[in-house]
Amino acid sequence: MSADTGETGTVKGAAEADETPPRRSRRFPTFTRDTARPEGGGRAASGDAPAPARQWPILCVLAGAAVGLLVTLGDFRAGVLIIGASLLAGAVLRWTVPAVGMLAVRSRFTDVATYGVLGTAIVLLGMMAQPEPWLEIPFLEEIVHFTIR
Repeated sequence: MSADTGETGTVKGAAEADETPPRRSRRFPTFTRDTARPEGGGRAASGDAPAPARQWPILCVLAGAAVGLLVTLGDFRAGVLIIGASLLAGAVLRWTVPAVGMLAVRSRFTDVATYGVLGTAIVLLGMMAQPEPWLEIPFLEEIVHFTIR
């Protein structure tokens, strides 16, 4: 029979010694087995709602991008602007809505910056599309001539 003696010299039974939880180290583990959920990565609706309702933010962004792709078949510029606008809407949703489900990929700042920069770039490129661009940036032509020489 093994018995544990405590600091006071009293003998503890084997059952009492096994009940104490092991001390956990506060150090960062050598091997991680899981990844942290991003901020706002929980469900966007309650758990009893159907799956599409729980993920409405990403479905809105994907639906906007799909509509934009379909519109590009008829009018390229309008379709590209819709795609860029849906990415910008994703950035606004990620910034304002606390729980956005699968729209949250990384931290809030990184997601907003990524969606915002990509959406802005797509909108600007759609506005500069040829023929008859809506937006002309003069130094871009010089950059193209300088790099292609």
